[in-house]
Amino acid sequence: MKPILVVDDEKSMRDFLDIFLKQEGYRVRCVSSGKDAFEILEKKEFDLVITDIKMPDISGVEVLKKVNSLNLNTPVIMITAFASNETALEALNQGVYDYISKPFNVDEMRIIIKRAFEKKRLLDENAYLKTELEERHQYSQILGKSEKIKKIFKLIDEIADGNSTISILGESGTGKELVARAIHSRSSRKNNPFIYISCGAIEENLLLSELFGHKKGAFTGAISDKKGLLEEADGGTFFLDEIGEAPPSFQVKLLRVLQDKEFKRVGDTKNIKVDVRFISATNKNLLELTKKGLFREDLYYRLHVIPVELPPLRERKEDIPILAEGFLKRFSGNNKRNIKGFNPGAMEFLERFDWPGNVRELENVIERAVALESSDMVQIKSLPESVTTFDGVSELRMPKLSDDGIDLEEYVEKIEKELITMALNRTNGVLNKAASLLNLSFRSFRYRLQKYNIKNIKEELGSRS
Repeated sequence: MKPILVVDDEKSMRDFLDIFLKQEGYRVRCVSSGKDAFEILEKKEFDLVITDIKMPDISGVEVLKKVNSLNLNTPVIMITAFASNETALEALNQGVYDYISKPFNVDEMRIIIKRAFEKKRLLDENAYLKTELEERHQYSQILGKSEKIKKIFKLIDEIADGNSTISILGESGTGKELVARAIHSRSSRKNNPFIYISCGAIEENLLLSELFGHKKGAFTGAISDKKGLLEEADGGTFFLDEIGEAPPSFQVKLLRVLQDKEFKRVGDTKNIKVDVRFISATNKNLLELTKKGLFREDLYYRLHVIPVELPPLRERKEDIPILAEGFLKRFSGNNKRNIKGFNPGAMEFLERFDWPGNVRELENVIERAVALESSDMVQIKSLPESVTTFDGVSELRMPKLSDDGIDLEEYVEKIEKELITMALNRTNGVLNKAASLLNLSFRSFRYRLQKYNIKNIKEELGSRS
């Protein structure tokens, strides 16, 4: 039953609307003043408000303003025996859904209420879709609980609402574009375009035309004027992916745009002004490229105002289960599969793999597992051999000893658990052989299995098809 709030200082009108609306199948709450309406609106939500416009204490227009201030998408219908052009205009300016005079026709009221509920439904749907879209471009795909990823979230919040250029650095597959989109969607530019271009994927002359546009006849094939991506991005954010691959001529022209906020279309003499925030991304060491003469030093410093360094997945392994579960949910839904989670052995392999392709590689592995899995849990046999035969050598690297120090006991335990898992994998799950590889007694080896809750994976490994 849809809830309706009725606000009217006349008892006869409240009683009439209470009976009429309940007969129509609605849940009704009646109050006699604007003050009472304010109090109840703070505590409860209604799908519709019907209010008298002229009341002794607080007017219906003030009730309308209160509803709007709560951002509830609740339509307001106003009724009065004292209609005036002035009050009607004020109500319309405040976004009143409809405005009718007493005495009113009940059939007319019935139709207006149904239309108001339809408007409420559409507003709620639009709000939901907008929220979903914003979340998708903010943090929903940048999952994690590690301290390193939390620092990235904090940095995004700090730098999003500004105009300084941002340089996102990180290995391939770490989510540089997702971070760029998150910055844009959390900025004051979020309602304007986010334009993407890959500097390494387009031929040099075409790249200039795509970015700046061109005049008719500027080159063979330019049969008409074309607006460039920079013009399309005006007021928004321009994301330059793979900036380390940008050719020299492009670097020169880009530097001019960054300095002067203006450019010329290819083949034109007219300057075009733009208001664009630039975000660049690269997996290369741009400073090294500048030393080798492959990247302009002045452009480097223009782009590198605010650096954002994304950690590789191997340095935030505690995020792997969260990421894997997120990908599993998405791909299971997309493929109409009912896969609920991961077998503990499968998750163990995912957590100890080194992920040279980072988050993108993990995403591909989970998509493949969903396609191959026949049960309701992802098994080891659905993971690629590159993951299940990984010997873990690259994981056993020396940690970086920062000023904050490290937890030595935790790190030693991590290495011990890793070596035990490697030994089990190497011996196909045969415990005494695994113990022998580590020069441990069987009793000592079994104690460590229990200590770290490491499962015997022999049966699962033997089931690989």
